[in-house]
Amino acid sequence: MTVALALSLGSCRRGPPRAPSIGEAFVGPAVLNIRKDIPTESPTVATTKHGDRLEILQRRRRFLRVRTPTGAEGWTDERQLLAAEDMAYLRDLAKRAAHMPVQGQGTTYSEVNVHTQPSRSSPSFFQIKEKEKVDVLMHTVTPRADAPRKPLLPPPPKKLKSAPKKTAAKEPKYPPPPMPKPPGLPENWIELSKTARSDDEPPAEPEVDDKPILVDEWNLVRNHAGQTGWILTRRLIMAIPDEVAQYAEGRHIVSYFPLGQVQDDDQQKTIWLWTTIGKGTEPYDFDSFRVFIWSLRHHRYETAHIERNVRGYAPVLLKDVEFSASARSRSDVAAGKYTGFSICMENRDGQRVRREFVLLTNVVRYAGENPCEAPQPLDALRQPSVLETAPEPAPPPAATFSERFKKRLRGWFGR
Repeated sequence: MTVALALSLGSCRRGPPRAPSIGEAFVGPAVLNIRKDIPTESPTVATTKHGDRLEILQRRRRFLRVRTPTGAEGWTDERQLLAAEDMAYLRDLAKRAAHMPVQGQGTTYSEVNVHTQPSRSSPSFFQIKEKEKVDVLMHTVTPRADAPRKPLLPPPPKKLKSAPKKTAAKEPKYPPPPMPKPPGLPENWIELSKTARSDDEPPAEPEVDDKPILVDEWNLVRNHAGQTGWILTRRLIMAIPDEVAQYAEGRHIVSYFPLGQVQDDDQQKTIWLWTTIGKGTEPYDFDSFRVFIWSLRHHRYETAHIERNVRGYAPVLLKDVEFSASARSRSDVAAGKYTGFSICMENRDGQRVRREFVLLTNVVRYAGENPCEAPQPLDALRQPSVLETAPEPAPPPAATFSERFKKRLRGWFGR
């Protein structure tokens, strides 16, 4: 009777109870394998995708035991997970990027990872395929360091150490001998304390660490599906035609824009505007801009306008510009609106102004300037949010004799 009762009790329970959730997180990379155990050689129990919600069950150092939407449980690295606020930030970034002016298109020669932040250690949540074109939106420079990150789970509370018991010091049977008096100062102690440096010699300056700070250049890009993220600038190639790009002379092309078309017999050639920079670690985005037109006489690209040694800032805007006779550069062209562009740059006083230019057939003319709009703050290298989690549940009490007996019975009879 006792055996039958034990078997009936065991058959009512279908598998072990599910571990309670102590928090939630979201998958950061495009694909994340959930392993059976912590070691990397452990078998994969589930494969998740970017944005999948995971339940946090347990923590060991920086590794978390999680439960996938399908119910599979396993381990993953905490650094590959994002908080709910981080996912909201990515969605907000994509919405803001949808309204940013495109600064050209870029492509790659191989697959390139796109990151959630301009940091090498941040998760990569999609890839740019070989020769795939993406919209280039902005450029930034960040120090080469790990993205600041707080743990997704708060650290466990430290156990308070009990204060050591104070024991009364036993008095020695025989008292110690008295301490000898310290020796006195020598008679020439003033002379001995002087240094070899003269009074007129300035004090030595503290040593300065001349080790340069390593930085990385990043571009914010958007693919055809609207996904927006950060890519290393050196992995991106601006997709301007080679017949124009050959004039870069080793400089990095920051942005480029088509200004119009020229018909040369049966060929149609584009008029191009580009911005370039010699060294990408400057506090500004570009230091020169140039307009290329197609020469109907020489059947090649030639420079219509160029300005060097400027401090320019993105974005460069294409627009119809009002041109009048009162402009600094006089022309016989009638006043009116013409195809043109505007460049935000510093003037001689260091103030940012947006200078406007018009394209008059094959000539570029200055058309005036206005104050440059304030740069839109973009929280690029932001600190990931911390998850609000419940404390880990206490371990279950040790099994009683009857529970161990029931478990052994189920093992014998396969129930």
